[in-house]
Amino acid sequence: MSIAKKIGIGLIVILVVGALAGWLLTRPDQAQLAWAKVTGTDPELTQPRGETIPTVRIAEPVGWAAGAAPAPAQGLVVNRFAEGLEHPRTVFTLPNGDVLVALTRAPAIKSPGKENWLVARVQAFLFSKAGSGGPSPDRIVLLRDADGDGRAEGRFVLGEQFASPSGMAWANDVLFVANHDAVWAWPYRLGETALAGSPTKLMDLAPGGNHWMRGLLLSEDGAKLYVAVGSASNIGERGMAAEDGRALIWEYDLKTRERRVYGAGLRNANGMAWNPWSSELWTVVNERDMLGSDLVPDYFSNVPVGAQYGWPWVYWKNNIDQRVKSGMPKFMTEYTRRPEYSLGPHVAPLGLAFSQQGARLGTRFGQGAFIAQHGSWNRSPPAGYDVVYVPFDARGNPQGQPVAVLGGFLTGEGTTRGRPTWVSFAKDGALLVSDDTAGILWRVIDPKAASAPAIERAPRRALPPLKALSGLRGAFGREDYARE
Repeated sequence: MSIAKKIGIGLIVILVVGALAGWLLTRPDQAQLAWAKVTGTDPELTQPRGETIPTVRIAEPVGWAAGAAPAPAQGLVVNRFAEGLEHPRTVFTLPNGDVLVALTRAPAIKSPGKENWLVARVQAFLFSKAGSGGPSPDRIVLLRDADGDGRAEGRFVLGEQFASPSGMAWANDVLFVANHDAVWAWPYRLGETALAGSPTKLMDLAPGGNHWMRGLLLSEDGAKLYVAVGSASNIGERGMAAEDGRALIWEYDLKTRERRVYGAGLRNANGMAWNPWSSELWTVVNERDMLGSDLVPDYFSNVPVGAQYGWPWVYWKNNIDQRVKSGMPKFMTEYTRRPEYSLGPHVAPLGLAFSQQGARLGTRFGQGAFIAQHGSWNRSPPAGYDVVYVPFDARGNPQGQPVAVLGGFLTGEGTTRGRPTWVSFAKDGALLVSDDTAGILWRVIDPKAASAPAIERAPRRALPPLKALSGLRGAFGREDYARE
């Protein structure tokens, strides 16, 4: 066969494969179950509908018109607390009322290699389509509403010495920041508008990966830090060696400088918070993709110490993912824990905040949790792109269906005005919601709610001085799994 004929046949094959791929992408897997059946404490799980070519339904951000705002639940009002921010993701309210916002994106992909070149390019395209492309601003800004009118008239660059920062916490003049690859501690006194002094590295983290955000939570007594690190893949397809130090929550002891795995098998845990009724650590988790639009439900659950949630081999207690090539550990289904609450498949929950005394959202939102859902890419029709409330009973357990708090992000025309990312309560009791693609921080409040005392943060016990923490050499890897 001549070279010209071989080239011609090759081109025909490429065109046929391309046409088939295009046809499949225009015929995505459609959700078959009603939303109420796939959410709540007892979701219905369908048979997997594995996808060789994934369902891709990305709502491209188009921004908000001047004066426009999301649609709040009845009785609530929403306004722009701050705007013109470059990709605001995580939000943290300091005890004095100042609000910290991390302006951040995924770290740059460094030399993906020939075998990962196509994956890297596709990932970059999807990020760009979803409004998350471009270099990371790597900056934390401080917003201040000194006159109490519900808008931040003060804006200061607190620091820009970061690498894709996300998680933040503060206690006793120490600001903790989780970059994608390490946790740092900075000397910082309330009221200051810039970071000064030298930071201390507390621990290294598995860097980058498909899931680069790092949730951060300080224990109620201020003695320990909890750090959520997501997986590098969907189902461990790069091999489990690539997942060392990932898909878990670390517990770091500030006094002993040691860490241990607190909870594992969590594909991509993000926001964490303490349940005020049970004092348990709770988190929201992004589950796996490409099993159909009805699987697998993202979830909201407590994480007892030593808990295992099954990723990548198992989901929802005893459902084995037959696609996983790495050998499953013995007795995995026996000690895998079932999540407490389904938020629905592919909603991408990120931010989490429990109701608290002093919040001004009315009595119907007085005992539960608020969750920012960034929105799906692997589902048709799209899901998420909203803020929901999960009600809790008097014993501290979730119940019922998620309740819409803030919607109207999707246009209904295949685009979205913005994407909710994080939630935090302002000192005056309003709920703050970051909208990363729109560059806005929304403020939600019930104007008829009785004015309550300002939210007070729990006191923290004294932390070790920063100089006592200097020189710490952290390392992520298998040895950490056995450390107690």
